[in-house]
Amino acid sequence: MDNFNLKYAELNEYFNKQLNKACDEISTSPEILGESMKYSLQLGGKRIRPVLMYSVGEILGLEREKLNPFACALEFIHTYSLIHDDLPAMDNDDFRRGKPSNHKVYGEANAILAGDGLLNTAYSILFGECFKGNEYISAAKFICDAGGIYGMIAGQSADLHYENAADADENTLEYIYENKTAKLLIAAVTVPCVLSNGRYYSEFKQFGKKLGYLFQLTDDILDACGSFDKLGKTTGKDEKEDKLTAVKLYGVDSCKLRVDIVGDDCHKILDGVDGDVNFLHDLVNFVKMRLN
Repeated sequence: MDNFNLKYAELNEYFNKQLNKACDEISTSPEILGESMKYSLQLGGKRIRPVLMYSVGEILGLEREKLNPFACALEFIHTYSLIHDDLPAMDNDDFRRGKPSNHKVYGEANAILAGDGLLNTAYSILFGECFKGNEYISAAKFICDAGGIYGMIAGQSADLHYENAADADENTLEYIYENKTAKLLIAAVTVPCVLSNGRYYSEFKQFGKKLGYLFQLTDDILDACGSFDKLGKTTGKDEKEDKLTAVKLYGVDSCKLRVDIVGDDCHKILDGVDGDVNFLHDLVNFVKMRLN
């Protein structure tokens, strides 16, 4: 995994440089709005979505510069969702990546506006790319849809709606997984395909969906078995709030078996893609074994 770790670190560092440039362009009045937006953007994290986007782009022969605006917009959307997710009205978490959540630093009202600001800025970045041609328009729309009411927001709404629900079942759980988590990962791996005349679009769309399931499965396990020191956020919240999770439906041991099965599905999809997909194979294993 040494080569994987080096490659991941290089892609992460490259993206963070692009993100810092984007942050430098954020100037607001009052300044607290921009400060709160940049606070959450620069908290760090795995940056798995931009890393995925760049790695798929590399397989398809795309220059990173072509992907930079889309990677930044996607991370803006992801970060806004985390700010809102931590709010007392939603998951009510005081910590994110080991540091105080946005609303604990800037207050609930400012945190809401910071999330709104990030979402609107993401759209502005995407609209700016649409002047370059039809494939850019398609890529921008894909990200917008993935983060909207037919994607992440729908999944978050279902996640809240089915707390304490007696009638929630496996199909409901899969709906939450696909929309709340997988849709943004699907966007990360399919945008490079859209910008490459649709090459391997179907394969990577399916890969993103399976990877999203895998990521959320491991997330549910970590909430039940992980520690604050590793996760940087409160654990045990899913059970306390009676969330619909894989652990609730199947139990931890069964979830671990499902992690292996879904991981194998991811590997099989990658086997159908020409090019150097070793990094993505290793990334699947990384998600399976992650501790945060």
